[in-house]
Amino acid sequence: MAGYSGTKEDYLKRLRRIEGQVRGIARMVDEDTYCIDILTQVSAVTKALQAVSLGLVEDHLSHCVVDAARASDEAGEEKVREAADAIARLVRS
Repeated sequence: MAGYSGTKEDYLKRLRRIEGQVRGIARMVDEDTYCIDILTQVSAVTKALQAVSLGLVEDHLSHCVVDAARASDEAGEEKVREAADAIARLVRS
């Protein structure tokens, strides 16, 4: 079971909202909206996606990593390595 299963509906709601924001940005570009206004919306979407990412990282650490560590040291170490790699990718983006 995924670590976020308890908050799945919350994530889906947030992602649908973000999807709507992205469609709005596409519409703004299509309508030749002022660049700064579009960039403001891109920034808002970026922040929203970062919030989803941070929530997923927290869920992963508190559920998946903890459960794996309880199962065995090796499984825990693997999940920690996996989480560290994911965090590194998020920081680079």
